[in-house]
Order: sequence, then structure tokens, then C-alpha cells
Amino acid sequence: MPLALGPLTLDPPVFLAPLAGITDLPFRRLVARFGAGLVVSEMVASAEVVRAHPEARARAELGLTEQATSVQLAGRDPYWMAEGARFVEAQGARIIDINMGCPSKRVTTGLCGSALLRDLDLALKLIEAVVKAVNVPVTLKTRLGWDDTLHNAPDLARRAEEAGVRMITIHGRTRCQFYKGRANWAAIRAVKEAVSIPVIANGDITDTATAREALRLSGADGIMIGRGAQGAPWRLAQVAHDLYGAPAPQIPEGGRLGRMILDHYDDMLTFYGTELGLRMARKHLGWYLEEAGLPHAREPILTSTDPAEVIRLVELAFADLELAA
Repeated sequence: MPLALGPLTLDPPVFLAPLAGITDLPFRRLVARFGAGLVVSEMVASAEVVRAHPEARARAELGLTEQATSVQLAGRDPYWMAEGARFVEAQGARIIDINMGCPSKRVTTGLCGSALLRDLDLALKLIEAVVKAVNVPVTLKTRLGWDDTLHNAPDLARRAEEAGVRMITIHGRTRCQFYKGRANWAAIRAVKEAVSIPVIANGDITDTATAREALRLSGADGIMIGRGAQGAPWRLAQVAHDLYGAPAPQIPEGGRLGRMILDHYDDMLTFYGTELGLRMARKHLGWYLEEAGLPHAREPILTSTDPAEVIRLVELAFADLELAA
């Protein structure tokens, strides 16, 4: 079912999760071309994006002619959160997402991300500042709680809804779990029952089967996929087709898959510049090779420092794959 956020309709309710160092503009663009209800930028530090930190602005760079884009902001100061929200709205962001779920020590030590689950009064001040600063819908992404003794996501969700948040995404783990164990999709149901706005389930959703089970256990209105899209940018579209009857993606194989990978590679080199782009692309190339069943091609492709050689090796690997088929 489509989800309405103010003037926006998010259809299908299968969204790309923000992943640091991964969901940059080239990857968001590729996922959106296959089909996704929403793509979300990497987490952006609110103060840095306003102060023109080039890396922060690169993470927020949009591509608004191709998809509805949500820009995720993180911070601990209401003033800078509001200023960051105004900046990315002026750049064309259709949705502002507030990060209260990142578990990394570097982020939580600065009282950002999931550390805000231990201070809901400050969390509310940040939410109110962003909602008042912009005209676009504001959403929130968080976790079940700080640890097993503090599952306070339902309380945060209620207060966020009252402050004007239009949608909440819950990763089914606490901060102290980081990414260990399994996501507790059933625990998300308490958040769904606490609010009337859409709730999105996130965590360990990698394919149609896990998406269906997450929806069943959580009662959520949609799902968000992160790591499941690594090496398979068509994954969201495939899940949306299976669950909601969205158009089936044309999943590339053999030489067509090699061509898609090289187009992504070229897009990354253009976006980052050759030197940085070559390094940033390696993880994507590794995931593609793993997904395609080409582990023997990993070492020469991922260790080459010559973009032309990388292109030659990718073409060779996927030409061989097509012949084998």
C-alpha cells in the first residue's frame, strides 16, 4: 500500500536504508532506477553540511530529477539541526530524516545517533527544531532502545508524532546490540501500536522471505533494506514486486550485468574523482563479484590501481560468465 507523507506518496513502501560510505548518490541513483519507494542518503552531520564541509555535502548531494530523496541528518544541537535541515531543503531534499539510531561509538560519544535514546528530552528538542525549520516532511530513524533494560522506542515515537514527525523507521535491535544477533521484528509492534503515523521495519531484511516475516511480526507499514541491496541494487524492486505487485525488475545477467557494474563504476569515478572513486568503488565491486559467484576475480580487480585495468578485468570476468551460461 502506498504511504502518504504530506504531499508525497511513497510507493511501494520498500525503502533503501542509509548506510555510511555506501548509499552515496551513484548507488542511490542505481537503486532508484530499478525501483524503490524512497532512497535515503548517508548520515550527514548537520553542522558540517552548513559549514560547507565537502564530504558532508557530497553525502547529501541529491539527484532530484530521478527519485524522491530523503537526506538524513545527525546532531545534538537544536540550532545546527535546524540550520542543516534548512540547507538541505533549499538544495531540494523532499524529506528530512533524523538519525537517532546510529550505534557507532564515534557518534554516540558525541551524544548523537542512538545515544539520544538515553535523553528523550534532548531528542524531542532536536525533533521540534527540525520540524519548525522546514516545510518538507520530517521522519525519524531509531532503534528499540539503548539496551535490554531500556526499550523506550514507543515513548520516543509517541513524542515524535506529537512534535510533527510523519514516519518512523525502527531498526529491530538496541544500540548495545550493534549489529549482533538477530533483529527483533516482533518488538517493533509496540511502536506501531503507540502511534498513528506509518512505521517502517528495518534490520536483517535481505529478501522477500525476510521482508514478509518482518511485516507479519511487526505489523509495520513498510520495510527498509540496507545490506541486502549490497551487490544487488535490484533487490528492493524484486521485493516490491513479490509483496506489492510492483513492476518486476529486469535483473541483468552475464554481459549485461558486467555493463551495469561498469556504468556504476564510471559514475563513482565521476562523482568522487579518479583516485578516491577507485577506492570507494572496491567494496561495491567485491559485493557484485560475490553475488555473481566470481570469487576468483576478486583479488586482481580489487587490488588494481588502474581504472582501465579494472574495467578490462570486469569485462573479462563477466564475458566468461556469459559463455559459461
